[in-house]
Amino acid sequence: MRRIALIVGINHYEYANPLYGCVDDALAVKAVLERHGDGSVNFDCRTWLGTPAAGPVNRAALKDHVAELFKTQADIALFYFAGHGHIETTGGYLLATDSRRGDEGLSLADVLTMANASAAANKIILLDSCHSGIAGNPPSSEHLASLTEGLTILTASSADQYATEQNGRGIFTTLLVDALRGAAANLTGDITPGSVYAHIDQSLGAWQQRPIFKTNIRQFVSLRKVASPIPLDELRRLPEFFPCPDAEFKLDPSFEPETKGRGRGMPPPNPENTRKFAVLQRCNRLNLLVPVDAPHLWHAAMQSKSCKLTPLGEHYRRLVEDGRI
Repeated sequence: MRRIALIVGINHYEYANPLYGCVDDALAVKAVLERHGDGSVNFDCRTWLGTPAAGPVNRAALKDHVAELFKTQADIALFYFAGHGHIETTGGYLLATDSRRGDEGLSLADVLTMANASAAANKIILLDSCHSGIAGNPPSSEHLASLTEGLTILTASSADQYATEQNGRGIFTTLLVDALRGAAANLTGDITPGSVYAHIDQSLGAWQQRPIFKTNIRQFVSLRKVASPIPLDELRRLPEFFPCPDAEFKLDPSFEPETKGRGRGMPPPNPENTRKFAVLQRCNRLNLLVPVDAPHLWHAAMQSKSCKLTPLGEHYRRLVEDGRI
């Protein structure tokens, strides 16, 4: 798969107050996107930083770079921007180093137009700038979003909010990077735009800046893959233990490897059953299954009770049964 990313961070502004965390934010996003969790290549990243030493990120060149990104044939074309944002009646803008005033920035309407016309199968726009939540809204109607199929937008704040920094880093990008490092991964190790948004949304309180998520897709793509919290071959055993949705898996003391706590007449540990029990315990820790009428799986085994799938476990059982894992 061909995955490309344009990552822009601007600290230095000629006519606006300087920022301090945008360049570090951009570098952090590049570092996490360019490799999967196992070190294999993920996104081919082009990074552009606006600092006094590195030089300016001028508006015209920024527009050309975004246009080039979205003109490229790719499975995923991703645009990340950290810097000043501006909003007025004509819409929202991303401010470049040489922007003398707000409406001299790169118009978000132009970014949307380029993304909508993109040859890439999936287009993803990540904006850590003030008022970025207006992205995707035509200037003529601030309540309507215009996104072609395959386009996803995730922004740091709503149209009327400021994107804030904490400890020299953007709050939004800090959470974004945490999500991409694995905090938003599912049990197969995939991190999608939807799971990234869910992680950021959960992490911000109702009184803080609110992230905005807009998408028009048939299915989520994986932005990054990390190690699964459970081996996939063990996850694929769920239908073996639970052949139908309401099935319960019967336990007895032979499943528990410990000899302590056994009453007279209890069967000794059975190696085959203890291996199964180890898999069930890992599934229990991930909330895929729970003991029935017992506080813990140990009690369920020692009392010859059973365990059953949680709704999450049933979801993954169906995925395995349908050949999707």
